[in-house]
Order: sequence, then structure tokens, then C-alpha cells
Amino acid sequence: MARMPDTAPTTAADERRTAPTVSRAAAADASVLIDDVTVTYAGRTTGDVDAVRHASLEIPSGSIVALLGPSGCGKTSLLRAIAGLERPRHGSISIGGRVVSGGHTWVQPEHRSVGMVFQDGALFPHLTVADNVAFGLRSSASKMSKSERTARVADMLDLVDLTELGDRLPGTLSGGQQQRVALARSLAPQPAVLLLDEPFSALDAALRVQVRADVADIVRDVGVTTVFVTHDQDEAFVLGDRVAVLRDGRIEQVGSPDELYRNPRTRWVAGFVGEANLVRGTVSADAAVAGTLLGDVPLSADHQPGAAVDVLVRPEQVELHHGDCAVVNTVEYYGHDVRYELGLNDGSILAARTKSGELHDRGAHLCVRHDGTRTEAWPVTDPDGDPASTLLTP
Repeated sequence: MARMPDTAPTTAADERRTAPTVSRAAAADASVLIDDVTVTYAGRTTGDVDAVRHASLEIPSGSIVALLGPSGCGKTSLLRAIAGLERPRHGSISIGGRVVSGGHTWVQPEHRSVGMVFQDGALFPHLTVADNVAFGLRSSASKMSKSERTARVADMLDLVDLTELGDRLPGTLSGGQQQRVALARSLAPQPAVLLLDEPFSALDAALRVQVRADVADIVRDVGVTTVFVTHDQDEAFVLGDRVAVLRDGRIEQVGSPDELYRNPRTRWVAGFVGEANLVRGTVSADAAVAGTLLGDVPLSADHQPGAAVDVLVRPEQVELHHGDCAVVNTVEYYGHDVRYELGLNDGSILAARTKSGELHDRGAHLCVRHDGTRTEAWPVTDPDGDPASTLLTP
């Protein structure tokens, strides 16, 4: 996004346009606390359905948190509960230390100091860009004069780099521009919390990367607490300071992108947040390593000595060497790296990622070895089952 150079001389008007448009003081008390929340929908034929089950999550003030999970896992229902668009059957939600949902307490959506950007932007097609942004100010708790509203709209359009498009209709804008208008409209009333429901899913791949980078810059500039829903692991990892992974209505794990990738708590999380090989191994006598077809693999946690375990091996942890224990079945060249799918002599399929300095052709014979970094492992649920490695993909 375009920004005024630090060394450029500024006028009072310039300072107004480039200053953060959400109060830092307000944002300092904008944490969100979700405590044991269950959201239930009435089913027509199958009875009540719990879309969210006993979810607890603490969202620090000023942070960006992603709710990540497959379709139907409850992430949008949880977002709507924060906004006040769904009333939980159980549990409580607090914003800035104030309970907005829980027990006999219920604060209406318009009084929660929450802004929301929907998947399709939900712009009014008959209103200009400026009027769309101004619309949220008319219902704002703080009464603003016409001149104040005009100034705020100008601030918002400058913030999202659409200053010259205020008199255009939404239908004449690109998808990315429309999403920035929706963002400006949500930020105009200076909400304590910003909620985004898969805001980039309708954009093509190239535009999605640019728009999400722009949006991340904007919300970090203003310091607003942000929660966004996505089913895209890359999107969650790029934008989120922390990520909450949901499955079947429950929060499976919460952590930084690095924590989730390197130390997933379950097999399911391991496969959902990135490509993963599960390789059968046997825990050593000192419980420090597992012996596998890739050699000894150091373990992040102790397991019962002699136990059979499924060891997490990320594709980039697989080293390729000259030998004859595997054959290259597929080659995917990405420039910066190469993904190989290998067939091992025991019938296993293994994914490997290496730098593109040394290329191996399809059909080449190689040997594989683990790179020695510590990793997670889980007890084998069926010791008599197929010991071949399993390839998990998001």
C-alpha cells in the first residue's frame, strides 16, 4: 500500500490522513475471551446440532488470530458468535473485559464495538464507494457531524489506497478494490475488534495474495484486534500471529504458525497444516529416538521404549542420497525448490522437498535419510496393520 515517505514535509491535513484511524487507547483494551462456548442450531429432522463445542480461546489485544479449519468445522459460527449474530447455548464471550454474551447477559451486535467484513463484501451496489464507507458511521454510537463524517471517509479511503475512487459505484471496481472498500466501511466507526469471514476466497489466486498482504498491512497499521476465518493453511500462516485449528466444532490446537507446523498435537493437525509423511518406527531403549526406514529420528517427547510409533516427517526433512532404496515417481519443479514423490522398496510412498540445485529425474534410483531434526510421533493404533509410511496432505 502507498504510504507518505517519512522524510516528506507534512501539513495538518497530511497528518490527519496518515495517522492510524483506530484509537490506540481503545485498541489497548480490546482483547477477546471465549470461554467454553457452544453454538447450537436446530435441525429439522436430526435434532439439534452443535456447530461449536466447548470452545475456549484467548485473543490478545491488537493481535491477528486466524480460525482455520475445513468446511463445516464451526469456524464461521464461532466468528458470528463473537459478532453477536449467533447466541451461544453455553459459555461466555468478553470483549475488552466486558461480557457481551453469557448467562443472562446479551449485548446486541451494534453495541459490541465490532466491525465485520463478509465473504462477498456485502457492499450496497446503488451507493458510491464514499457513501458505502459513510454508511457505517450513521449507525455509530458516537454522533458525528456531516463534516466529521466527510473527514473520516477521506481518512478511510486514503488508508485503503482508494482516494480517487470515492465517487465510483462498487460494480465498477475490481474484486480486490471492493474488499478494501468493505474493510474501510468496517474500520470507519473505529471498532475495538475486526472480524473477517473468508474475505479473500472469491478472488483469483494472484489477486488474493496481493489483497491479503494489503489487508494485513492495514490492520497492523491501525492496531485493531483482528479475527479472521479461513480454510487456507497458507493464508492462516501468512496473516495470523496465532492460529486456532478447528475440527468438528472443537478447537484442536492453538499456537503460532511455527508451533503448529513443527509440534502438532495430533496426526490430524499434522496433515491439515502442511504436507506430512507418517513413517513407522520403534522407540529406542532410551526413548530419545525412533528407528525408521529413514534411520534414527530424534523425538520431541518421550515414548515407551520399544513401542511402535508413527513418526512425523515433513518433506523438507527428507534428505536424498545416491543409492537404490527408492525410485522417483514424480517431480514437481517450483524454481526455489523441488517436490519429489518417491516409491520405497517396502512399498511406501514418501514426499520429499529439496532445493533445486541438484535435480533428479523421474525414474532415478536414490536413498532417503532423515535430516536429524526433532519431530513428533504418536503411538500406533493398529500394530498389526500396514507398516508402510502414510502421506498426509492438507
